[in-house]
Amino acid sequence: MSAHALSTPAADARPSLLPRLLQGRWFASLGATQRQQLLAAARVLQLPAGAALFLRGEANCGLYCVLDGAVRVGAVSPAVDRNVMLALLEPPEWFGEIAFFDGGPRTHDAHARGPTTLLYLPRAALERLLADDPLWWQALGRLLAEKVRALFIGIEELTALPAPARVARRLLAMAQGHGMRQPNAAQRTLAINQEQLGAMLSLTRQTVSEVLGDFEARGWVKRRYGAIELLDAPALAAAGAAAGAGVGAGGASGPVVP
Repeated sequence: MSAHALSTPAADARPSLLPRLLQGRWFASLGATQRQQLLAAARVLQLPAGAALFLRGEANCGLYCVLDGAVRVGAVSPAVDRNVMLALLEPPEWFGEIAFFDGGPRTHDAHARGPTTLLYLPRAALERLLADDPLWWQALGRLLAEKVRALFIGIEELTALPAPARVARRLLAMAQGHGMRQPNAAQRTLAINQEQLGAMLSLTRQTVSEVLGDFEARGWVKRRYGAIELLDAPALAAAGAAAGAGVGAGGASGPVVP
């Protein structure tokens, strides 16, 4: 974990944390006792803009949830010799459970996109919860299953859909936290630019710009500096569905972050 992080006990801020956490489907699915156990064992981390949360090859140190701000997950691309963004995690998305299950190292870098607040459940604390109550394994399994479902849908979309449908579906998936947010907690404005969106979808910046330009002309989105505002989610959903009937049924597409 980054040496730049400022940490405080989550229990001290429990009343203010609950509304944001309950916007997420996974935390909301936990029983009242499990929620209390998690918050009692967790800490709140404050990361300055650009700070590394973890780097590729580091050991897994626990489970995280984005409370405010965003975490940029990326990897260095040998082709362009720079860090390419693979995912942008925003509130209230959880991550870190995959490396916990397999015991392997982090496979990507994670940095705070701007000033970011995280809920952090240390690995040792999570292991104690699992030892005390095996039902925690079931809860973590649900979280992992959501990620795997999103991964398979995302792979299918990349291989089966034209660019406009891929862009429409990914915008909606990001707004919905890749299926991890409650239906009434969807984001309206996404902190992502055209180049980053293209990297996620294996599309050129020019192609993404053309697609977004068409969406903007139709009144579906509004491009802003470093962000995309979704104005007509039903229209975007229709555009994605029309080009890919049967593709990704039953979930939101997105990356799996270890």
